[in-house]
Amino acid sequence: MNDILPPESARWEWLESKVRTLMARYAYRNIRTPIVEPTALFVRGLGEVTDIVEKEMYSFEDRLNGEHLTLRPEATAGVVRAVAEHSMLYDGGKRLYYMGPMFRHERPQRGRYRQFHQIGAEALGFPGAEVDAELILLAHSLWRELGLQNVRLELNSLGEPHERKAHRAALISYLEQHVEVLDEEARRRLHSNPLRILDTKNPAMQAVVEAAPRLIDFLGPKSLAHFDAVKSILSANDVAWTVNPRLVRGMDYYNLTVFEFVTDQLGSQGTICGGGRYDYLIEQIGGKAAPAVGWALGVERVLELLKEQTSTVPALVPDVYAVIPSVAALPVAVTTIERLRQLGLSVQMHAAPAGGEGMGSMKSQFKKADGSGAQHALVFGEDELSRGMVVVKSLRDGVGAQSDHPLDSLADWASNLQSNR
Repeated sequence: MNDILPPESARWEWLESKVRTLMARYAYRNIRTPIVEPTALFVRGLGEVTDIVEKEMYSFEDRLNGEHLTLRPEATAGVVRAVAEHSMLYDGGKRLYYMGPMFRHERPQRGRYRQFHQIGAEALGFPGAEVDAELILLAHSLWRELGLQNVRLELNSLGEPHERKAHRAALISYLEQHVEVLDEEARRRLHSNPLRILDTKNPAMQAVVEAAPRLIDFLGPKSLAHFDAVKSILSANDVAWTVNPRLVRGMDYYNLTVFEFVTDQLGSQGTICGGGRYDYLIEQIGGKAAPAVGWALGVERVLELLKEQTSTVPALVPDVYAVIPSVAALPVAVTTIERLRQLGLSVQMHAAPAGGEGMGSMKSQFKKADGSGAQHALVFGEDELSRGMVVVKSLRDGVGAQSDHPLDSLADWASNLQSNR
């Protein structure tokens, strides 16, 4: 687990701001669910024989009442629980998004921590392929907004339960014929969750996996039509995609469309966003049956990929740095600064240094002003204040141009500064 400190935290704020703006464009509304949920929610929702439930969840017993609780390893189960608990679908479908920390006990890797952060979008109450496509387009639009390159989209369909059941029988029969090639993990899952074997990263098993029965060959006309509709909408919007018949995702709740956005620039952990349709999860956790689809992205991985691609993330810097030569100037200076903040400017005020007397030297103040990244310094000098003036000094024009401005007309100057941003 790690701390996120300035200036790195500015990159997070920038990403979150981009997400909020884009979600509003797509009419997705924010939902915030607890970090701690009953353990049974994740066992029922994710599946008992998934890696998350078996190995990665931070679970504990509440010493006050003996309740079994878990730090959320993902957010979809909690969102679905909230939607069911509050009967949010009584008046129609809902489009929701979330941001926040998740927790999994796994070996830390590049761009992955035991406390990590996800941003996700969920559309609940909509059965159509057009909403699957809309969510994929939403993620694709985010990459464009962020300036990310070389992210490819992989699609698959997991069909419906009866189709997976037929495929499961064929898959088990096939894998039993090659049991000597399977590693210990695959043998353990052979009869409990054979679909996950197809997602193995073991090179020794790749040939067997590649020749295994494909789920897509077991899909009926309705499932294929749903999948074809998704692909058709994406192609009409110039979104490139490839079908990956081995794409299964890590949770048991998916059906029909599943997808991942993948990069080759982050090593073996190349998935930066993934999701799919989960039409049976709401009923599975005790709610009224309703269709749903969603995705989640890893914030750390996306920011790591931005660094890899040397994408410029705007720094969060103040518009103005207030240079205050003397303690006597503080009442007027602070009052003026507050007025500028109320007008919408970001103003960093110089503060007295620790262990020193007064406000510090002008030289040190201008050094801090330059280091702040501000475009301008406001200098509250004694002579200028006696005339009702303040000095505005440019910090970024290369020549340090400066001029006097009446204190009572700074609102006009602030308005001009904002319009020229």
